[in-house]
Amino acid sequence: MITRRRLIQTGVASGFALSASGLAMPAIAQARPVRIGYVSPQTGPLAGFAEADSFTIAMFNRVMAEQGIAVAVIVKDSQSNPNRAATVAQELIIDDEIDFMLVASTPETTNPVATVCEGEGVPVISTKAPWQPFFIGQQGNPADPESWQPFEYAYHYFWGLEDVISVFTSMWNQLDTNKQVGGLFPNDADGNAWGDPNVGVAPGFTAAGYTTTDPGRFQNLTDDFSAQISAFAAANAEIVTGVVIPPDFTTFRNQSLQQGFQPKAITVAKAILFPQSVETLGEAGHNLSSEVWWSPGHPFTSSLTGESCAELAAGFTTETQRPWTQPIGFVHSLFELAADVIKRASDPTDPDAVVEAIRATELNTMVGRIAWDGAGVPPFAAQNICKTPLVGGQWRRAEDGTFDLVVVDNTMQPDIPTGGTMEPLV
Repeated sequence: MITRRRLIQTGVASGFALSASGLAMPAIAQARPVRIGYVSPQTGPLAGFAEADSFTIAMFNRVMAEQGIAVAVIVKDSQSNPNRAATVAQELIIDDEIDFMLVASTPETTNPVATVCEGEGVPVISTKAPWQPFFIGQQGNPADPESWQPFEYAYHYFWGLEDVISVFTSMWNQLDTNKQVGGLFPNDADGNAWGDPNVGVAPGFTAAGYTTTDPGRFQNLTDDFSAQISAFAAANAEIVTGVVIPPDFTTFRNQSLQQGFQPKAITVAKAILFPQSVETLGEAGHNLSSEVWWSPGHPFTSSLTGESCAELAAGFTTETQRPWTQPIGFVHSLFELAADVIKRASDPTDPDAVVEAIRATELNTMVGRIAWDGAGVPPFAAQNICKTPLVGGQWRRAEDGTFDLVVVDNTMQPDIPTGGTMEPLV
């Protein structure tokens, strides 16, 4: 396979040969900005994850200019489609000749982009996808751990399924339930990872004393959840969990109410990360719960701007007139890492130099310390994965119809303050 990197190396080797033979060589190009590709789902059902992109990139460009570092961020929209994500990654590498890639937001975006980068020898840093769907999902045989191999160019940071199991069960332990859980797992990278009977969330729930009913995979953007609702009702599930895109969760929640199914807790990932998704449900959004990766109350500061989490959230709201959302902190941290790598790499336009800088990262960011040192990660993923903190929260509806996300469990991260305790839906 002829990759971009091998082509460049061949060209360099040819240049040396020409020089040795005494033939004229073209003049070396003048210094240019470091070209950074960035892929995220700016449109489609995952667009909420990219809400802070423009705000963050403007900050990054401003700070880099103030520091006298020339950069060019080239942005591509995955349109919430894995095939599109792979296509635009190729465009960034081949047409735009980027030096390294940044990518964020769910395995449907991170995985195809990282796979392309790994194949082309282009360094990539990714985030906002649980590490198991990212790392295992890109292996040639995800079902065979013996065959799993580390990546040379792809580096990822986020929490894992072991963390969400701990956070979810800690929240449920605050309630009086029968410990029967219904699982909503779609037929996508996240859903297949979460719903895997061997390495998904169910075994972890079992270890914590909970029983999971899994009625099987469904296609994203489905319009009928009657089968799932019936299965959960038959199992007398007083808890519902899963990893669902926002429109599917809205459909499920509304149909559950119409069919008289009202559990004591609904704790789902992905679907209710954003206030807009909860506001569309009205009163039915009150006390829905989710994982919390970042909030204004997190005790971190930016290595680029010196802002606290609270200051970043307030600045976003002031500039955009929109409420803060969790992805703000992680997109900010992604560009913190880009700046740090550029400054430390011996040559930020050389793939090997960039990879060397990424591997040596030890940076306190808006989402905590980032270092690919293997801390808390199984040996097979230690080279490529860095874990970040996770707590649990509930949406509380105010009298004016707006919602606040309140941290209700910090068992794993006691340095992140809580604002209340878990409350039942009914």
